[in-house]
Amino acid sequence: MKIGIIGLGDIAKKAYLPVLSEKEGIELVLCTRNKETLELLAKKYRIQEKVQTVEELLSKGIKAAIVSTATEGHFEVAEKLINNGVHTYIDKPISMNFDETEKIVNLAKEKGIIAMVGFNRRFIPRVKELKDHGKANLIVMQKNRFSAPDYIRRFVVEDFIHVVDTLRFLMATEVKDVKVEYIKGGDMLDSLVIQLIGEGCIAIGIMNRNGGVTEEVIEYMTGQDKFVVNSLVETTRYHHKEIGITKFGDWEPTLYKRGFYQLMDHFIDCVQSGTTPNPSILDSLITHELCEKIVNSIEGNPTK
Repeated sequence: MKIGIIGLGDIAKKAYLPVLSEKEGIELVLCTRNKETLELLAKKYRIQEKVQTVEELLSKGIKAAIVSTATEGHFEVAEKLINNGVHTYIDKPISMNFDETEKIVNLAKEKGIIAMVGFNRRFIPRVKELKDHGKANLIVMQKNRFSAPDYIRRFVVEDFIHVVDTLRFLMATEVKDVKVEYIKGGDMLDSLVIQLIGEGCIAIGIMNRNGGVTEEVIEYMTGQDKFVVNSLVETTRYHHKEIGITKFGDWEPTLYKRGFYQLMDHFIDCVQSGTTPNPSILDSLITHELCEKIVNSIEGNPTK
């Protein structure tokens, strides 16, 4: 099966190319306008076919594509791919513009195309296994960054979207209500705290981008146990006075720990078998809708 990789920025270099270049039974075609990057990566991964435009890529007979361009380019590229019958994986978010996101979702449904959004945390072993411990009644997730405030929409839709989607995944129930609190510094959003309220579960999402540390911590609480996942790779279980720690072996690759092998395998398996991905593009739309609600809640209260 022939797969195109469009946009060869950081995430493609760090994750998609290393993972896909190891996979048997697929042939990669690289696509970017940057000729120097194209030549360098084609040589590094011994990839024969390389093009500079999506139109050239489509002429190569690809069956699927990984859209890893800058977010601003997602809509145009994904729309072109789907209209040409190419199964499409899109880095999160689908678009910064919610109307464009809806158009891509509807277009994929109309054309019968398999489309998927890159929410890798759903595939991270230490995150995924939390659900095996029973339904949580309270979940807290922090994804903080060192001194990096940002404009509201970019803060929420490009970064905080991971928190929203991971909490939805772990809640395993419909979100009935959303509560939003935040701190701004001028036009920039410094920190954000949300509550997602569902049947028998409250999930709290926190992001401080004007603090002293870059970190990611998930606390998952059931009736008798509390599990804390640090940096997505280590789990501490608390049960009354007992404490246990689960770690990966020394030889487990980082891209497995962070779910990228599993994520790419799932997308490719869905394309080959003609089955709907999990999460489906429709499920991912719910995450985008919640992010839009959060943005509107903040922008709709300028005096807060």
